[in-house]
Amino acid sequence: MDEKVSCTVSDAVDYKGFFANRTKTGGWVPAALILGIEICERLSTMGIAVNLVTYLIGTMHLPSSTSANIVTDFMGTSFLLCLLGGFLADSFLGRYKTIAIFAAIQTLGTATLAISTKLPQLRPPPCHATANNNCKQANGLQMGILYLALYIIALGTGGLKSSVSGFGTDQFDEKDEKEKVQMAFFFNRFFFFVSFGTLLAVTVLVYLQDEVGRSWAYGICSVSMLIAILVFLSGTRRYRYKKSLGSPIVHIFQVVVAATKKRKMDLPHNVGSLYEGTPEASRIQYTYQFHFLDKAAIVAEGDFRKNTSGSVPKPWKLCSVTRIEEVKMMVRLLPIWATTIIFWTTYAQMITFSVEQASTMKRSIGGFQIPAGSLTVFFVMAILITLAVYDRLIMPLWKMWTGKPGFTNLQRIAIGLVLSTLGMGVASICEKKRLSVAKSVSGIAATLPISVFLLIPQFFFVGSGEAFIYTGQLDFFITQSPKGMKTMSTGLFLTTLSLGFFISSFLVSIVKKITGSKDGQGWLADNINNGRLDLFYGLLAILSLINFLSFLVVVCYKPKKPKSVLQMGNLGNGSLADEKC
Repeated sequence: MDEKVSCTVSDAVDYKGFFANRTKTGGWVPAALILGIEICERLSTMGIAVNLVTYLIGTMHLPSSTSANIVTDFMGTSFLLCLLGGFLADSFLGRYKTIAIFAAIQTLGTATLAISTKLPQLRPPPCHATANNNCKQANGLQMGILYLALYIIALGTGGLKSSVSGFGTDQFDEKDEKEKVQMAFFFNRFFFFVSFGTLLAVTVLVYLQDEVGRSWAYGICSVSMLIAILVFLSGTRRYRYKKSLGSPIVHIFQVVVAATKKRKMDLPHNVGSLYEGTPEASRIQYTYQFHFLDKAAIVAEGDFRKNTSGSVPKPWKLCSVTRIEEVKMMVRLLPIWATTIIFWTTYAQMITFSVEQASTMKRSIGGFQIPAGSLTVFFVMAILITLAVYDRLIMPLWKMWTGKPGFTNLQRIAIGLVLSTLGMGVASICEKKRLSVAKSVSGIAATLPISVFLLIPQFFFVGSGEAFIYTGQLDFFITQSPKGMKTMSTGLFLTTLSLGFFISSFLVSIVKKITGSKDGQGWLADNINNGRLDLFYGLLAILSLINFLSFLVVVCYKPKKPKSVLQMGNLGNGSLADEKC
């Protein structure tokens, strides 16, 4: 009997619904089948994003600022929809079905995009670069089909990103020491595959778009995802499936609704009078912040209903102290969440305006012409180099000096914010140099006599910043969130990316409106050579500096305990937790 128990995983089932057999399910092989989906998702999403601005300007004949906003809105929506994907996976579909369904949706989106870039009827007639003022912009139908394709892809991306990493970790048992070690290696490999997919996107796929044809490149994305789905489905019998405990979003709303209903009630002086139905081993210590939420645990008439096992609380009227504390933990993440959004606004410039800058500069190495979108390979290389240097050089030296294994998550975030600020400052200086060359040739040359490698410093600074801030954010949001809300906290982290892209679109629109003119001039002119992109980058550098100072204030702030706490009783083993911002 003991042998049978040891061969099963207590918190996972197989595809038939029986307890998963450790020897026949889970492990590296099923996890590898899942990672194939992630490679294709990165290939499609990043391959489209990094080179889409050149298509919108050169083929669809849209203004520079409009093209940049379309790209950032597309990326922002992709990450925002991760919340929808996570909600559906946690509440209804489960991770397996969510991955299969949304992978199929993304396949449909890339196929639609391939068709829209292939058919001449779905793009305006071509025109010469010297006659930009007479170029006919894409009409409503043409843009409508393009938007349809992009947002089908965004929907697929959102569903996939919310579940792929989670379903991969489901294949390992945290209670088994051997599999726990394998799970740690899975995270490393997951990040590697993300980077590898991005590298393929900004090199091979961008080259195919420019030299062979966009329809062929997007068709390859569609076919590769279809193959990845078939490979994913082939592992159905070998996967481990974990039952959902319900959506954390619903749990948060239950606490808020219950507290709102009891907003006129007074809190008891002894917190031991508050409802706590959580087993003692799983309880979270009471904290004195956000007293309004504590009212959700006040026991009132009509808060319980009877069932076969006795009386149980109505979740929208009465919540346990532990559940309230879980919500408080999520609320405490918000200041850090808010001060990391601006980084992703600067990141958005690397796949929009920086690519547009590259398209105007000399990109030849011998007889080979580097595609403008492929310049983001320096961005990816900066990430990989920074991670390697940090792992092999900085961490050992830091451990020798301080005795600590590495920078804390907040320190990594701070370094990322500093690097991105420097990146925007350098980008402003480089753009000023590029504009001076553009004015000296007075629009005679389609390609400016200045090397595209001038842009490498800005890619390097922001890319290195991402290496620190991405890992720091992910670590912070996972370790500082309650156990039952890890997926929710990961989704919260991804919303910083989403809002960063949306804020980029908002800033572009505001700057365009304030500094623009009827003839398409201003900081963000229709023709980048006639604008002042250097001033826009300078504005982002200033905003990034202000944001970094705000981050320091948030990190250093420690709330004072109110005197009323002395009158309050304790829960569990009882000491009030010392709070840190």
